[in-house]
Amino acid sequence: MRFVSLKNVNKQYKGNKKKSVTDFNLDIEKGEFIAFVGPSGCGKSTTLRMIAGFEEVTEGQIEIDDKVVNDLLPRDRGIAMVFQNYALYPHMTVEKNIAFGLKNIKTPQEEINKKVDWAIDVLGLEEYRKRKPKNLSGGQRQRVALGRAIVRNQKVFLMDEPLSNLDAKLRVQMRTEISKLHHKLQTTFIYVTHDQTEAMTLGTRIVVLKDGIIQQVDTPSNLYNTPNNLFVAGFIGSPQMNLIDAEVVQSGSQVTLKMSDTVSITLPAEKSEKLKSYVGKTVVVGIRPEDIKDDEEFVAAHADHTFEAQVKVYELLGAEVNLHYDIAQTTCTAKVNPRTTARPGDTVKFAMDIARLHVFDKETEQVITH
Repeated sequence: MRFVSLKNVNKQYKGNKKKSVTDFNLDIEKGEFIAFVGPSGCGKSTTLRMIAGFEEVTEGQIEIDDKVVNDLLPRDRGIAMVFQNYALYPHMTVEKNIAFGLKNIKTPQEEINKKVDWAIDVLGLEEYRKRKPKNLSGGQRQRVALGRAIVRNQKVFLMDEPLSNLDAKLRVQMRTEISKLHHKLQTTFIYVTHDQTEAMTLGTRIVVLKDGIIQQVDTPSNLYNTPNNLFVAGFIGSPQMNLIDAEVVQSGSQVTLKMSDTVSITLPAEKSEKLKSYVGKTVVVGIRPEDIKDDEEFVAAHADHTFEAQVKVYELLGAEVNLHYDIAQTTCTAKVNPRTTARPGDTVKFAMDIARLHVFDKETEQVITH
């Protein structure tokens, strides 16, 4: 059931020739966790602020719970917002910070006490109840900011890069807290982040933005496995997908992708058929690092799609190893078993799982075949 709807929403600031957000269309269901992700300046925070009412909509319409909210003040939209900088009152204790918004709307004291107690319990803040922000860690302050938002019992929670000020370990902990909170509240969350790992772990659906334009809206799994275009393919995933220019060559009834003088991959019939109109042209081949291996079992299973390359860099990451090598002028990565014996300078036989291979049009950057 559609709960938040953005219809042909545009944002153009005065004096700017280019729009910050262009033709943004999105329907969000009640209880969904939607993540907006993209590089700095892609329009994700601007879109969130238009939903909140902090930015005017240049063109288009925003609806929340079947009500057009373009002209409503933020306080009348049924939203609660959590900011990047926490925005806590330094002279107030944890419980008073959480209660502040309720007091402003003249909520009876008995109800305030119940809601504050509930939020403190949900967020594990009981032992910090009487502390002031200066005596809290970054993660604890962020939980207080979340508490202040959830006690208002609003229809939609908006979060603008709430974890960007935290160190790596705290970000992981707070991702878990936010996920548990969404599960408990079953409320609609719209979450802005530049971190694709946050988006992938939190979102039920993800909106990928570039230059104010939606590139793809999909589940984390579909974004990872079936990206629509080169930008999504390169942005989602760490290490990022290997993207290699290749010449399309006719090979009997099939098509071969020639990536260098020594690396060519012949495609099966189904994928070859989609590429026959590209024979003689250059396309971009995409394959994720984990779909390229050097172990004997994998190489034997994909014996028709092997190549050799010299390892340039060896990165041990505990449970896995990244091997960096070159195909033509492109640096590529293989994510392999940590028991690999390959080291820098070694010429290694790799194999690709071409069932996981993507091909993109070099000019339009759109996917041709997954």
